Amino acid sequence: MDGYAPTAEPAAPPASKRRAWTPERAPTELRQKSWRARLTPWRGLLLVVLLPTLLVAGFEYLVAADQYESEAHFILRGAQPSGGGGGLGQLLGLGGAAPNATEAYGVSDYLLSHDAVAAARRTLDLPTLFRRPEADPLTRLWSGHPQPETLLKYYRRQVDVRFDADTGITRLSVKAFRPADARDLAETLLRLGEARINTLNQRSFDNGLSVARRQLAEAEAGVAASQATLTGFRQSGRDIDPERSGAAQIALASVLSQQLAQARAQLAGMGRSVSPDSPQYVALAAQVRGLEGQVAAAQSRLAGSSGSIAPGLGVYEGLRLKQQFAAKRYEAAAQALETARERSLTQQVFLVRVVEPNLPGKALHPQRLKITATVFFSLLLTYAVGWLILAGVREHAG
Repeated sequence: MDGYAPTAEPAAPPASKRRAWTPERAPTELRQKSWRARLTPWRGLLLVVLLPTLLVAGFEYLVAADQYESEAHFILRGAQPSGGGGGLGQLLGLGGAAPNATEAYGVSDYLLSHDAVAAARRTLDLPTLFRRPEADPLTRLWSGHPQPETLLKYYRRQVDVRFDADTGITRLSVKAFRPADARDLAETLLRLGEARINTLNQRSFDNGLSVARRQLAEAEAGVAASQATLTGFRQSGRDIDPERSGAAQIALASVLSQQLAQARAQLAGMGRSVSPDSPQYVALAAQVRGLEGQVAAAQSRLAGSSGSIAPGLGVYEGLRLKQQFAAKRYEAAAQALETARERSLTQQVFLVRVVEPNLPGKALHPQRLKITATVFFSLLLTYAVGWLILAGVREHAG
């Protein structure tokens, strides 16, 4: 009876007769994995670099709206003449000295402030200007009635003010979706800068003169008070000029004293030749006595009593001295006011336009090629660095 014998497995061919392994003899799954492994670096480059670059390029060349730039240059000059001269100041025919850079920075700061936005809105409709129909959705002002902070933020994206400390020139550039809008906004901002400078000049002028004017007012009040006091003294004494009255009284007393001396001399000479009882001697003696009474009265009016001229003349001279002091103080205050006015005028600053706002004929923004190239090379550099880091990690792990 025949028994069942299992069939033996065929023996593997010897190693010498085996053919080398090739992708053609590999299974389908292995071939797919091999292709994916080869495409993985390119797929990362495509997703990380090429696709974002294409999206940015598509937006810049197909969606982004053209923006026109109007530019103007101006400098700030003072009215004070400078001894030197040269450079741009002589070229423009300006003899003033360059003011401190603080004024230039102040004007630049004002042109980028909410005050400038509010002032510009009284002349131009900024929301409408920044929301033209040709503007693209991403770069236009979204709201037609924006909040002040939102409008200021967008305004600062469209307006640029830069001051060059080396040349003293301030550069104003304005971007808009229409050429006329850019020029009109730049012109408006220049006018606002000039108005601000004039306001600062007026404020500086008023501050510089306020102290001098106050001193002049005080001096005027002092002159008026001294004049009123002197007038009251003259009215109370019923004497327009006590000083001249005193001089006249002194002259009268001097003349009477001289006449008295002459009469006494004559009386003494007559007493040696005639009798004291003679009519001539008696008459001359009576004249001497009369002159003595007049001299005593004149001297008593000059000094010796409360109603004499001497005390009143002393008060009058004191009042006159105060009046003269007040007059000199008034003259000094008036001179100080004039000096302060001249100084304030020489310290004023003026905005001088170097380059007027232009009407652009070509859109300078956005810089499509530059933006696309910047995005491409930035992503490429980022991808290369990341790939090198990942390759190093894999090599270290293997």
